[in-house]
Order: sequence, then C-alpha cells, then structure tokens
Amino acid sequence: MVETNAGAFLLPGPVNMHPRVLQAMSAPAMNHRGPEFKEILSEIHGLTQYLFGTRGPVAVLSGSGTAGLEAAVSGLLRKQDRVLNLVNGKFSERFHELCQVFTTPTALSFEWGTAVDSGKVAAALDSGDFHAVTLCWNETSTGLTNPIAEIAKVVKDHDAFLIVDGITAVGGLENRMEAWGIDALVTGSQKCLAAPPGLSAVALSKAAYESLHADTSFYTNLKAHADALAKQDTPFTPAVPLFLAFREALRMLKEEGLDNRIARTRRLAEAARAGFDALDLRLFPDRRFASNTVTAVRYPTGLDDAAFRKELREKRGTVVAGGQGPLKGHIFRIGHMGICSFEDLEAGFQAFETTLARMGHITVR
Repeated sequence: MVETNAGAFLLPGPVNMHPRVLQAMSAPAMNHRGPEFKEILSEIHGLTQYLFGTRGPVAVLSGSGTAGLEAAVSGLLRKQDRVLNLVNGKFSERFHELCQVFTTPTALSFEWGTAVDSGKVAAALDSGDFHAVTLCWNETSTGLTNPIAEIAKVVKDHDAFLIVDGITAVGGLENRMEAWGIDALVTGSQKCLAAPPGLSAVALSKAAYESLHADTSFYTNLKAHADALAKQDTPFTPAVPLFLAFREALRMLKEEGLDNRIARTRRLAEAARAGFDALDLRLFPDRRFASNTVTAVRYPTGLDDAAFRKELREKRGTVVAGGQGPLKGHIFRIGHMGICSFEDLEAGFQAFETTLARMGHITVR
C-alpha cells in the first residue's frame, strides 16, 4: 500500500497524460470511414508534420514504436540490402535484431553509455557497400543522445539511407530532419508527445518515399499508410480512441509551441542532473551526451535496485524504471519529457532523497 500520494510518475515512457488527452478517448463510437473522422485525420496529418518539422510525407500506424520501425525497414529495404546498424544500448540492439529479419545487417557496436563515433561510422561505410544505416538517436536504455547531425552528414556523404529511431527524441530534442538528411524518422505516441501508447508515426524524405515498396509487408505497408493519411484515410481499421488522444496531445504541443516544449524539456533535464549531483549520484552515460528526455543514474555501491524501486513505489508513490540487459540492477532511469513539470521532479527528488537515506545513502551537504 502506498503511504503517500505526494510522489511522481517518472517512467521514461509511457509518461503522464493530461486530462484533456484522457478525456479525448471517451468519445462515442464513430464511423472511421465517415466525414467526421476524415476531418480528424486531416488535422492529425498537419499536426504530425508540425511535430516532425517537415512538409514531407508522414504516416501514423496503429501499433507501437516498434511497428513504425518495422514499417520503415521493411518498406525501404530488401533482404539482400546491406545495412549498418549503430548499436550502443538495448534499443539500438533491438533495431539490429529487427533488421536481421528483413535485411543483411552488420552491427557496429560501441560500449553502452558512450556515444556513436561518427569517424568509426565513416570508416565502416568506406569499407563496405551499405544501402542504409540505422541509428537510435536517443538511447533510452542508457540515457544518452547520439550526435545525430554529425552521423547524418557521414551517412549522406556515403549516399546511404538513414533510418532513425527517434522514439524518445521527436518532440523533446531539437530536430532538423530535413537539414540533416534523415530519410525515415520514427516516434511513438507515449513519449515526448504524452499520448497513450499504441501509435507510431513516421516521417519520410522525398527520396525515401519514392523508394518505398510492399514486397515484405502488408499491415505495416508504409506507403499505404502515408498515402492514406494524405487523403484523410487509413488503410486498415485504426485504433480510433488512440487517434483522438493523439490529436489532442498534438494540439497541446502546438499550443505550447514545439520550440518551447524542447526548451522546457532541456531545463527539466538540467534540473534533474543538478539534483542527482546534489544526491552524490553519478550519471551512467558520458555526461557530454546526457539525454534531455531520459536520465540514467548509477546506484551507490551496495544499494539494491528492486528494494529501492519497491520502496519508492509503495511508500512514496513514485515510479521510475530500472536498467535493462547488462545494466539491470546497476542503474535506474527517469523520464522528464512530455508534460512533465518541475513540480513532478521536485516530488520525485524528495522521494529519492528520503528513500536513499532510509537505505543508508546519506548525502553530505
């Protein structure tokens, strides 16, 4: 039983949702092929372009962020295509595993917590004929943001497609996909946008759109989804309540202003890093590449992960995420994206400090 409600929900996704977004899902059933839903899709189309900062083709799929990644890979590439997967965490590792199904991939791996080195990417591309490169822009598992502009330049210099997992980046980090030359950029509804989980969105360059095929996809046929949305339609039955919530979350993003949200997210991240410094806790990733949407923190020696997170949840009403893969039990992670507020952070850090002290980690001030 939770002893207090004065906590915070600080998962790095799904994140807290605004009452307006929750209310949007309570609409009565509607005809998803009727004029009312066509108006909704028209608005979603324009607002999704705003989210990505593009006037190019966009698609929204009923399926989580992984569905969007699969749609991009299966729509742009074929089994014989050689693909360079940049791997430095759990989600970039998963991206590599996805590519093993649809392409002929090679993993270029970096130590978890360190950024992708664009020089090594260039060397790898020089040594082989790669059709595409995949990148996890913001590696949620380690709280690290890869230097996407540098990497994109290298990829473009080698005339390869750049397919990007932007699931905890789009709407929270500065995005210049057209200037950088990103060909396919994928996000999920439950992260920086603060909508319910279950939808993914993909933005495409002109070259990528013109290269789409449907040889190895049906439900995730990306061209079908992009073409349908441009005509205020969907190729298959959409998750209507999720689309309504997605629209409301997009409206709220537009009301705040994309640049304003990105700036607010950066200030939250700076506050979180300062707070962990004050608690004598070390960030997991190279600090130069610390994410502004997710912060990953090393546990003090001897502190038990399961016990810490259980006490936070049950006694302080505060929810955070643990580590994944080889980092399980060694770090915890918090999200400060979407509609997260400074009040949320304050409540969370009060819970961290109290719980750490109860478990023997005393901060000297």
